[in-house]
Amino acid sequence: MCRLFGMSAGSTRTRATFWLLDAPDSLATQSHHDPDGTGLGWFDDEHTPHVSKQPLAAYDDAQFGREAREVCSTTFLAHIRFATTGPHNLFNTHPFEQHERLFAHNGVVEDLPALEAHLGEDLRLVKGDTDSERFFALITREIAAREGDVGAGIETACTWVAANLPLVSINFVLATANGLWALRYPSTDTLYILERAPREPLEHASSLGTRVHCQEAAERPLVVVASEPMDTDTRWRELVPGELIHVTDTLEVRTRQLLDHPPKPPLAVGGA
Repeated sequence: MCRLFGMSAGSTRTRATFWLLDAPDSLATQSHHDPDGTGLGWFDDEHTPHVSKQPLAAYDDAQFGREAREVCSTTFLAHIRFATTGPHNLFNTHPFEQHERLFAHNGVVEDLPALEAHLGEDLRLVKGDTDSERFFALITREIAAREGDVGAGIETACTWVAANLPLVSINFVLATANGLWALRYPSTDTLYILERAPREPLEHASSLGTRVHCQEAAERPLVVVASEPMDTDTRWRELVPGELIHVTDTLEVRTRQLLDHPPKPPLAVGGA
């Protein structure tokens, strides 16, 4: 399956280097199993979204490594791809950007003709071949229809997909300059959240006895969302199937049960 990563530092700009490169199970480490694409999304001082992505494995992507060490943002979104729907190319590499929001997905959604018919003219938002970008376009359309209410748009889009399309999972992370949303549905693939208080050690010891330490991130409270725990912190919590979380710009974590029923019969494989 693909791997998702999202991080919010609230209203404070910081780096995500530890989680992207240095943690025991960093995104770069995970990319040895998911080598089909790497993408990093962030927001600048003017709240403008930026996406840097390549159809390369993160461990072999010098640009990803450089940006992981240099980029500062209030909110980050990153993805490493194990391709299932759509060719291995730049257009199909996550994250995607629509209406100043960033989106990455892990799972498979099928019956794309039905999804495209439901999208209608909003299919114009889609530039590539993936089920993921089409799913994002539906979320974008429903947010706009609800006057920018992100949570309401997500609920409408996900309820329709779960009721009408066969799927493996629709796990995703959606980021804005001042908020982070994440959904796990159904139970097929995992998704975790970690809430860190400020001034806690952010380091680990390797098997060789060396230590990796990140002072900048350790000084700030953070909320991290990931497909699997990325370090040995015991406070990683697995989202329950159907749970939607919203991390606000004050780092309040709001959670609710969005979907409490199974989807159509699931497919047999995972990806994105």
